[in-house]
Amino acid sequence: MIRAFANPHRFMALSRWLAPACLAVGALLMVWSVWQGLWIVPQDDYQGGDIMRAMFIHVPSAWLAMGSYMGLAATSLIWFVWRHELADMAAKSIAPLGAAYTALCLATGSIWGKPTWGTWWLWDDARMMSVLVMFFLFLGYMALRAAMETRQKAARAGAILAMVGAVNVPLIKFSVDIWSSIHQDASVLRLDGPAMPPVYLTPLLIGGLAHMIFFAGLTMMLMRSEVWRRRGDVLIARKLAGA
Repeated sequence: MIRAFANPHRFMALSRWLAPACLAVGALLMVWSVWQGLWIVPQDDYQGGDIMRAMFIHVPSAWLAMGSYMGLAATSLIWFVWRHELADMAAKSIAPLGAAYTALCLATGSIWGKPTWGTWWLWDDARMMSVLVMFFLFLGYMALRAAMETRQKAARAGAILAMVGAVNVPLIKFSVDIWSSIHQDASVLRLDGPAMPPVYLTPLLIGGLAHMIFFAGLTMMLMRSEVWRRRGDVLIARKLAGA
């Protein structure tokens, strides 16, 4: 699949049907997950009562925020080493989606945190601050690309920033272990297995899968748009050269 996607023509042919399929499947699974989280699963008083239902949006968005940044760093590395233009298009497409998921993670975390912890935000909380740094890294990546004069300069500057910023992702994951944090320890991704009851874990994992599939569909749609835009630029340049 990856080898087939490495060729722009094959990518366009595959993504023509795969992108809408991912969007449809991802949307259906997301609706099911949210329906389970909001109306079916019992409330957990230890997690703040009914407000804990925000978990079914907050946790998948947190997973996608970190995963998308790693995707941004990986595609940037591929472009930086092999100069593969599709990798640069993927990085450029991932950035706004990753920023949106990070913003959603921060917003739903605050909504969940206010009634549970009594505050919207803590400036000395390592988990909150490291996620906020990742949000600014996404914004910085897009702003840096937009400020460059040429596409090659934009790709190079963005790739360097994305790769350097990748060090922040493990800091987010282990922030509650290294520094003091109001967040609880991990309850899903643990060496000794999930500590969460299956009644919550199943819709949560399906929700995470749904957001991942939906994210992949959106990324392919943005990449297709970028391919068409670059093809248009080439045609315009050829016409101007022949004029």
